Formats: sequence, structure tokens, C-alpha cells
Amino acid sequence: MTPARLILASASPRRRGLLTQAGYTFDVLPADIDESLHPNETPADYVQRLALEKAQALHAAHPSAIILGADTTVVLNGNVLGKPADRAEAEHMLRALANNVHQVHTGIAVVAGDTHRQHVETTSVFFSAIPEPDLAYYLATGDSLDKAGAYGIQGYAARWITRIEGDFFNVMGLPIAATVKLLRRN
Repeated sequence: MTPARLILASASPRRRGLLTQAGYTFDVLPADIDESLHPNETPADYVQRLALEKAQALHAAHPSAIILGADTTVVLNGNVLGKPADRAEAEHMLRALANNVHQVHTGIAVVAGDTHRQHVETTSVFFSAIPEPDLAYYLATGDSLDKAGAYGIQGYAARWITRIEGDFFNVMGLPIAATVKLLRRN
């Protein structure tokens, strides 16, 4: 029996790399959905909903495949920090994260046949102060613009992260252990 085709419903190069690192062969087909936050929606509910909507959007066109959807957000004091629109917004986010602790939530959803399974992983990330020369350099690279919260744990911003509580890979965008667990239940 041929294993079912696995489709990652995300354009994220980090998710693609993590899923490859976990040993999976898959196709990448980003889902086009409305990612607006609903009124009174908690950050965990938000990423869980988006992950499921991404997976369901592709399932209709690929009903025999296993679809993996994921969405990650950074939350500081209850406020969702998405991808910054520009350098000024990235700077504002990073200044708010400095000397603070925030949470990263990733929702994952697997849709296969007429079933779906979901999980939300949460990791706390502790930032130190961000020296002005470091901040200026990082903002000039443009790297902050394509990441929720304006940073990636695996890059230059790692120099400001003093510790985490939870799954490191969750902060990168895909909690590997939780994802494998959901995928193995097929």
C-alpha cells in the first residue's frame, strides 16, 4: 500500500526545513485564507483556527492527501504581534520585547479523510536588553520583516534570548515532536 501524500499548507521556509529535518517527504502548497484576528479570540484559539482553516482549504482540492496546516504568533502582554508591516513597526515590536518575556503559540492541524486533529504548542521566550547598535544592525538586514514578532530565534536575534520554557522548534514555527505525534495517528 502506498503511503498517502503529505501536503504542507504553508509557504514558510522554516516549516519546510523543520518537516524535512523530521524525515518527511511532502509537497508544499500554501493555503490562501483570511488571517484576520476575530473579535475576542484568544491568541491560542487564533493560531488553532488558522492552522485548521489552512489544512481544510487544501483538503477540498486534495481529498486523498494528508494536509498539515500550521500558524505561529508571538504574544506580548496579551497582544498578538504578527509580521511587521515595515521597519518602524519591527523596531517598535523589538523594543517592546526587550527585557521582557513573551509567548509563542503555534497551532498545528492535520486533516486526513473526514477526520482532523489539532494541537497548540506554547513556549515562553525571555529577552534581555537589546543594545542600540545590535538593534540598528538587525533592522538594517531586513530579516525582521518576514517573522511574527520581528525576530527568528535561529538567527541574529538569538543573542538577546536568555532562555526559553518549552519547545525551541515551536518558536521557529513548527513544534516537531507534537507534529510527528499528530501525523502518526493516521
